Order: sequence, then structure tokens, then C-alpha cells
Amino acid sequence: MARARASATITQDAQRLLDLLNALGTTPFRKFVWQKSSELELTYAQSQVLFYVADHSECPMGEVAKAYGVTLPAITHIVDRLEQRGMLSRAHHPTDRRVYILDLTRHGRTVARDLLATRLEAMEGVLRRMTARERNLVVSGLEVLVDASARAQEETP
Repeated sequence: MARARASATITQDAQRLLDLLNALGTTPFRKFVWQKSSELELTYAQSQVLFYVADHSECPMGEVAKAYGVTLPAITHIVDRLEQRGMLSRAHHPTDRRVYILDLTRHGRTVARDLLATRLEAMEGVLRRMTARERNLVVSGLEVLVDASARAQEETP
């Protein structure tokens, strides 16, 4: 009986957490954090690839696909668009011509830096409306969630 109650509680918690995460994607929060991306006509995925390559200069394209858990063709499409817009460059790996190495162009670095500054400013605006205790609770809770997610992924075949 206790196990059934615990399972029901986990299911309720899972539903509540999914609802909250979805709410973040459909509220003014998303607008604050992603408005600059839409002004630049960048998709969420394109901006995430920009941020990843900014943090991992000269990374293989397959590494980006793996980091986001998507196929190489999906990343290739995003890279094509970013390359067409002059934000990203793609070159063959020096020892394996099947592998492409990605790096940001000067324009791409500027865009990534500006997007990050805009996101930080927007997040700071949200956090200013919280007490220090509330901010600590949110950060601690999200750290626990990310850690548990990573462990669950490692344990799943």
C-alpha cells in the first residue's frame, strides 16, 4: 500500500513538474529570455548550437548532435542555416575528412555574446522579484533535477 502511495505521489509530482516547465515555455518568462533570438530570426535550436559552439570552439559536428541527443542530419540542417547567415563556419577535420569541425565567425561570436547578455539581463529581472531564499531554493532544486536526470540517462540502456 505504501509503495502504491509513493508511486502515485511521484506521478503527481512528475505531472506538476512537467506543467511548470511547460509554463516557463509559454509565459512572459520565455519572451524575456528568448525575445532577442526571435528578433534575430534565430530558432531556439539555432541559438543553442551557437552557445554550444561558443563554449566548445572547433568542436566536431557530431559532438553537438550528441550533446543535444539529436541526429546528425538535424544538426546539419541547423548548421547550414547558421553558416548561410554568416554566424558559423564548418571545416573538414585535419585527419578525418568525414568529420566537420565547427567554429563561430566573428559575427557569430558577437551574436552569441549579445544573446547571452540579453538572457542574463532577463533572468536577473526575474530573480530580482524573488528573495535570496527563494533564489537558493530554485537553484538547488534545479541542480538536483539536472543531476537526477543525468543519472537516469546513464542508467537507461
